Amino acid sequence: MSSFRFNPENELDDEEKVTLTDEEERTLECYVENSLETEETTYLLLMPVDTPVVILAWEGEDEDDFSDAIIIEDSEELEQIFADAKAVLAELDLVLKNTAYTLTVSGELPPLEDDDVITLEIDAEEKPLEPEELQFLASFYTQEAKYSIYTPLSPLLFLAKSGERGEIELVSPDDKQMQPILEELLFEELEE
Repeated sequence: MSSFRFNPENELDDEEKVTLTDEEERTLECYVENSLETEETTYLLLMPVDTPVVILAWEGEDEDDFSDAIIIEDSEELEQIFADAKAVLAELDLVLKNTAYTLTVSGELPPLEDDDVITLEIDAEEKPLEPEELQFLASFYTQEAKYSIYTPLSPLLFLAKSGERGEIELVSPDDKQMQPILEELLFEELEE
């Protein structure tokens, strides 16, 4: 659900935005990157306005072995470490936000250095996922555990549809029926 009412009659411009809202009433402001009208509905390709980030922790002793790294997604654990993560990012003039669907930061990211990029391979039971390249931002300790904050180098995109009254609803890009729509939205985005 979203507080934005999408009007397909309006010409999309570079600054058109929608606000996604999750079950916990957190919001995520997104740019409308592309749209596709079908007979039934309008589909939207959305990208967060602020930069998405992930927080990693290590299960093993070796913090340089990224095969032991886990992405912190549990809301209770995120709540326990959020203040420390926010403080360490504030030293880089970045503001950490607990937004819907992903953590984000606002502010200018540090320059990209090759030494600050890692490749994280995520194990998934359903199907193997592509390795993710992440840029290191900061590390911190909380309760004797080390955490690191990274931002993905690939953009985070959301697929959504606009309802009859203009409300925005996320749809799964893994849904086989959505594959042609997603490909069309991405193809049009690459051509621009």
